[in-house]
Amino acid sequence: MENFCWEQDNGVCIRIKAVPNSSKNEICGLLDDALKVKIKAPAVENKANEELVKFFSKLLKIPKSSIILKSGGTSKLKTLYINDCTIAKIRDFCVNIGL
Repeated sequence: MENFCWEQDNGVCIRIKAVPNSSKNEICGLLDDALKVKIKAPAVENKANEELVKFFSKLLKIPKSSIILKSGGTSKLKTLYINDCTIAKIRDFCVNIGL
């Protein structure tokens, strides 16, 4: 699990393989060293990135302002930074969703 997420500063970075234009938002599992996430928004005008932040905000029950798209704005491989988060919280979350 530590391959796709790591602690940085006062939070956690998560490497994501985004699949835009999907029928629904969902986490599909691990793909190499990234968390594969389907996003229903299209990859135009930053809509998929905004939907990704909104989706993780809802899943982790944290404000959207705590999540920053650190890299990959125009790529399918992205890195999210989640402020005031720990590896333990991400690990618990992953166990709860069956990863």
